[in-house]
Amino acid sequence: MIPMTLAEVAAVIGADVPAGAANMTVSSVEFDSRKVTPGALFVALAGERVDGHDFTAAAARAGAVAVVGSRPVPELPALVAPAVSPAGPPADGSDPGSAAVLAALSALARHVCRRLVADGLTVVAVTGSAGKTSTKDLIAAVLSRAGSVVAPPESFNNELGHPYTVLRADAATDFLVLELSARGVGHIAALAEIAPPRIGAVLNVGSAHLGEFGSRDAIAHAKGELVAALPSAADGGVAILNADDDRVAAMASRTTAAVVRTSVASPATVPADVRAADIRLDSSARASFRLVTPEGAAPVRLAVVGEHQVPNALAAAAVGRAVGMGVSAIADALSAAGPVSKWRMAVTRLPGGITLVNDAYNANPESVRAAVDAVAQIEASGVRWAVLGEMAELGAASAEEHRRIGAEAQRGGVQVLAVGDAARPIFDGADRVFEQIGGHRPLWVSGIDTAVALLAGMVQPTDVVLVKASRAVGLERLAARFIDALSSAPAVHPSAAAWDGEERA
Repeated sequence: MIPMTLAEVAAVIGADVPAGAANMTVSSVEFDSRKVTPGALFVALAGERVDGHDFTAAAARAGAVAVVGSRPVPELPALVAPAVSPAGPPADGSDPGSAAVLAALSALARHVCRRLVADGLTVVAVTGSAGKTSTKDLIAAVLSRAGSVVAPPESFNNELGHPYTVLRADAATDFLVLELSARGVGHIAALAEIAPPRIGAVLNVGSAHLGEFGSRDAIAHAKGELVAALPSAADGGVAILNADDDRVAAMASRTTAAVVRTSVASPATVPADVRAADIRLDSSARASFRLVTPEGAAPVRLAVVGEHQVPNALAAAAVGRAVGMGVSAIADALSAAGPVSKWRMAVTRLPGGITLVNDAYNANPESVRAAVDAVAQIEASGVRWAVLGEMAELGAASAEEHRRIGAEAQRGGVQVLAVGDAARPIFDGADRVFEQIGGHRPLWVSGIDTAVALLAGMVQPTDVVLVKASRAVGLERLAARFIDALSSAPAVHPSAAAWDGEERA
């Protein structure tokens, strides 16, 4: 963050300055008291379980100079955020004052971002139904070859994480890479207003949050808010669109920015500016391809797992091209970029030759298909497991989407293990296909404890185990406990038919 006095911060957010505190200097912003460093402005949010105002004393001890909150506190000078209307993205938590605090944080981020852009900062934004975080990480890796980059830790793509990430940029930052999410129409437009992007990439339109949007067309309308927010081509705006997705390709009509299209299809099928040719996968399902641009071509060998990473890499390559990088530098950066954000196709080789693929951060039908396909392409002599939990926020389509995923996974030859009541339709879909074509008999358990016990007893050396579900399910705990179980006890390996637990269906 650029240093500001408390009086300057107060003027930006519309708060009164406590007596004697006007000239205090703020050099960073934190909403987690454990991360506060000297000079920080502590942001106190009141959520359903935790009230940030209760941690102002800890923030003060760590060196915070003031707090932005919804009420005064005794430990620090407080900028009380002015009340706001409930319009716009909803606040996290039940306290109405949290909306005011988030609005104040957004106002501060907007002010800082505009000052930095005036001094040369380039803002890059990415959105899509699947792959945002992986693509954000690839973009950051590419741009790091051209300058100083700030990108969000993990996802940090909502009304809290977005302005927080913006405020991590300072005068030394060349590129600010942001991931934009939405739970409704208008949300991406609101985030783009906080940090106006010059370059925007849209990856795909899928069924994530279908229950909240109601239709894919509504999702497409919301994702297209990013390209609509870009400046014109004359002002340097660049819209990067995945030409292989019809709904994304159609967004070209919503922007005056220069449009750059990416594709993994053949040139005769889909015209594109940046494309991947000669895609191949190695034994670990890592893709190599020839990156083709109007300026030339170069080989890329990705270190991240899954063929679905190729379109993500093309979006990152198009960003690098938009800031003037050469194709060889872009290809080298993509080839060197390893996994960054946790629980996203994170591969762990376990004792005995077992491979665990932890992709448990989030899930929707498109991302589950991609993960299952990737696991099916990993070279292994054993069984490929798909340990799947609920895909949340699919609305009325939820049961059918879960059954379809189960059926597709069963046809793909994996061993399906559905975890949790909400994931029971995954088993139902897989079981229906099993009755038709055979394969590994699908399994279902009600919870993580039983799943860990089942896996520890049944997974053989040389097996590959994928763990994937929506974030709320918490299957990353299953992955961690499975690793612990293998490390702490000798494995017993009965056949699938020998499993007689009452939760098998």
